[in-house]
Amino acid sequence: MTDFHALARSIKDWGRELGFQKLGIAGVDLANDERLLEAWLAQGRHGDMEYMQRHGTRRTRPAELVPGTVRVISARMDYRAADADPDAVLRDPELGYVSRYALGRDYHKLLRSRLARLADRIAEATGGTGYRAFTDSAPVLEKPLARDAGLGWVGKHTNLIDRHDGSWFFLGEVYTDLPLPLDAPVAAHCGSCTACMDVCPTQAIVAPFELDARRCISYLTIEHHGAIPVEFRAAMGNRIYGCDDCQLVCPWNRYAKLSAEPGFRARHGLDAPRLVELFRWSEAEFLHNTEGSAIRRIGYERWLRNVAVALGNAPSTPEVLAALRSREHDPSELVREHVRWALAEVTGV
Repeated sequence: MTDFHALARSIKDWGRELGFQKLGIAGVDLANDERLLEAWLAQGRHGDMEYMQRHGTRRTRPAELVPGTVRVISARMDYRAADADPDAVLRDPELGYVSRYALGRDYHKLLRSRLARLADRIAEATGGTGYRAFTDSAPVLEKPLARDAGLGWVGKHTNLIDRHDGSWFFLGEVYTDLPLPLDAPVAAHCGSCTACMDVCPTQAIVAPFELDARRCISYLTIEHHGAIPVEFRAAMGNRIYGCDDCQLVCPWNRYAKLSAEPGFRARHGLDAPRLVELFRWSEAEFLHNTEGSAIRRIGYERWLRNVAVALGNAPSTPEVLAALRSREHDPSELVREHVRWALAEVTGV
């Protein structure tokens, strides 16, 4: 007979050996989170992310996604690296800001391969088990599951926070049919703090624990395919891929530790790149410089769209003007429209 308490301890040890900083085990009852998700979707706060509703209740009912699932092993991997100071980059309008999670290797592949190795080891130890490993690769409600697994609490900005390690980490899951002992959730510690809400450039955190993705810079620069609404362009500043403001001001991130994972270190100088140089990239250069990176998923056209907005918020220098005018006749109408807006901003006409 399997000693599931001993197995749970071994799973956590194996996970740490694979580079995860913390693992926990959750049940599969997400009924309250399902109601919250349905309300969020009903308000249209998911914007263009139709995949958030495409899979129905499979997102909130793990056993519908993977039949037989009774437990979810949630794993955390820290990603903050010793790259350029993010606050300094945000203060320099001639530089482009890329969300710190996307500076290195695409985390989807890295975490998923480690989780698969963990699942294989569990299967080896138990003589075979039903499992599937996920890293933002299926309809999984990962933050509530991680919360239930004791990895932290969901903060007012809707990110998961660990009181000892902050929030700079990725999450991954293994769905299993093993009746492992559950870990206890931790208490929330946001208190009366509203730093994340106050700092959000577009006021996307519309109430504590409520995010309207349609206003979020991460959504606008990554998930949104069309023109960025004019009302948000100035507020985007120099953020060209994602936004970390709510994490940068979170008091709990004073305890965040740097990741030892070499794959998360910045590549191609994207931790503090000059906007005019990024705007010169050909499509071939974009594909080369984003190879193996999460950035590539937005494609060249949206990349230029984002950089054009940032240049519109940059100082009106001859170099900035020349960069924008070089793409006034870009083949993409999406790019041309954002270039026209940016030129109007920096020339004042």
